[in-house]
Formats: sequence, C-alpha cells, structure tokens
Amino acid sequence: MRAVISVIGKDRVGIIAGVTRILADDNVNILDINQTIMQEIFTMVMLVDISQANAPFTRLSKELKDLGANLGLSIQIQHEDIFNSMHRV
Repeated sequence: MRAVISVIGKDRVGIIAGVTRILADDNVNILDINQTIMQEIFTMVMLVDISQANAPFTRLSKELKDLGANLGLSIQIQHEDIFNSMHRV
C-alpha cells in the first residue's frame, strides 16, 4: 500500500530530517521524493510504501501533522488512491 506525503511551508533547517525520522521510526519506506524551494517556500512530495509500517495510518498522520505544527508547516499524508482521485484532471 502506498501513500503520498506533501509538505509546504517556510524553509528552515530540519524539515527533511524531521519527516524522514518519523518515517524511519514507523518503518515506512520512501519510494520517490521531489522537493524544491521557491523563494523561501519549501515544498516536498513523497511517495511512500506503508505496507510494512509498524504504526496505524491514523497515528502516522497525527505524528506528521504534529511535526508540521511544531515547524510551522502543512504536512499531509493521503492514501495514494485517494490522492489520485482528488487530483484527477
């Protein structure tokens, strides 16, 4: 099972480290990652494999949202099929 994580906010030190620490602690594998900084705005989209996660999806989502709140970012995770249906053209 795969999920999409999106991170948006003002650039600062530790964003990638914080997100990847949570993923590693919860045994979530990063399949693909794309990140950029546009005039001090950090954006990152990750495709992750949650099939072997040792945390329920709801807990993983809360951990990421809490990190976002602490860093002043928007961090969201969605199941891949939900993400795809919401962004279908």
